[in-house]
Amino acid sequence: MSEHRLYLDFPGRLVIVGFGCIGQGLLPLIQRHIGIRPAMITVIAGDAAGRAVAEQAGVRLLTHLLRPDNFRQILDPILGRGDFLLNVAVDVSSLALIDYARSRGALYLDTSIEPWPGGYDDPTLALAARTNYALREQALALRVPSPEQPTAVLTHGANPGLVSHFVKRALLDLAAATDPVVSIPQQRAGWAELARRLGVRTIHIAERDTQVSGLRRQAGEFVNTWSVDGFISEAQQPCELGWGSHERSLPRDGCRHGSGSRAAIYLQRAGCATRVRSWTPGGGPFHGFAITHGESISIADYLSIGSGEAPSYRPTVHYAYQPCDDALLSLHEFSARNYRRDERKRILLDDILPGGMDELGVLLAGHARNAYWFGSQLGIDEARRLAPHNSATTLQVCAAALAAMIWAIENPARGVVEPDEIDFERVLQICMPYLGPVIGAYTGWTPLHGRRHLFPEELDESDPWQFRNVRVD
Repeated sequence: MSEHRLYLDFPGRLVIVGFGCIGQGLLPLIQRHIGIRPAMITVIAGDAAGRAVAEQAGVRLLTHLLRPDNFRQILDPILGRGDFLLNVAVDVSSLALIDYARSRGALYLDTSIEPWPGGYDDPTLALAARTNYALREQALALRVPSPEQPTAVLTHGANPGLVSHFVKRALLDLAAATDPVVSIPQQRAGWAELARRLGVRTIHIAERDTQVSGLRRQAGEFVNTWSVDGFISEAQQPCELGWGSHERSLPRDGCRHGSGSRAAIYLQRAGCATRVRSWTPGGGPFHGFAITHGESISIADYLSIGSGEAPSYRPTVHYAYQPCDDALLSLHEFSARNYRRDERKRILLDDILPGGMDELGVLLAGHARNAYWFGSQLGIDEARRLAPHNSATTLQVCAAALAAMIWAIENPARGVVEPDEIDFERVLQICMPYLGPVIGAYTGWTPLHGRRHLFPEELDESDPWQFRNVRVD
């Protein structure tokens, strides 16, 4: 008998669009935990680089680049009612595939809301049009009031995705420290009220990657521990953050959106050119990149009390990412070349040396106990023991995507949903065996800690958690 739990059987067909590091790392987990015959799985990839992995799994791989003018023709023969469309590709429109899956009566999941090529970096588009905020608003507009719509789960990888469930777990931990009989909120309003009552002013998605390869990065090469194309795409988008009700002034380069939830703002500069101060328990204080991510918007929106630009309560939410050393060097060179892509790209996997980890969690700050980090400290050595074809980084993504797939199959008629709207306990139950140590840690650190005023700075010392203090100028 297998040591791995089979959560459910899926009688339909599964179509996986995209077969890079996430698709290849996720397929073995699907076959472990979801009862589906290999003959019922089809992979569509832009090239044949993953053919050996597909053949080892016994699944069919078709090489096609999906485009607006051909995706229906390619998908029609292999996707229908009761099937599952899993989108882990870049440069394939999530909006198009969500609408298509619904028209075919199929379930859907992606790990980010992707546009067609050019949607992230077309200089003729206004900055606001290149934001995740705009993509999210378009995706949510696909919601229809009629019942029994096939479930389509948006943006459910590690972040966005898993971190939304970390936020709920962290809120409950904070509440238990002051009120041991606190009950779990059952609705969105209850979670927002809990965050407000606890005094959470800001939430950092605080991630630090210390994985390293023995084959170091070369000039003209972009190296990363997950999708190079995905990282480059989001790095050159405008920096975005959920904008909190406690913030006293808009950043000098900050812009508001003219429609939608108004839960977020964007800066007139790229995420890879914007650094912020944050903290993780393993590494301590660090300067991370405020790369745009969907969770910065969805979490802030979900935890809002009131609406529009001036709610009665909303936390500031943003990513703070320190990638692995070689990705950091790659990003510096990419920025210096004015966002021109390197000639070569390499994803670190089998060549990663022992000992590194991806420390991914959420830092809830500004409350009575200052700051609390909750998350995963998954090391590369444990990741290799747990699942094939994965680094620590990709396994955190793949475990969360697997969990959301299972939830979608169990809840097949929920329409378009975001991570914040699904059962966090069910997701964490499925993910936990693949996350390594999952810990919570309090800290007295603030963005003002140790700043000795060696140079003039415009600080707000009355409130350490103002974004102006967090941002690195």
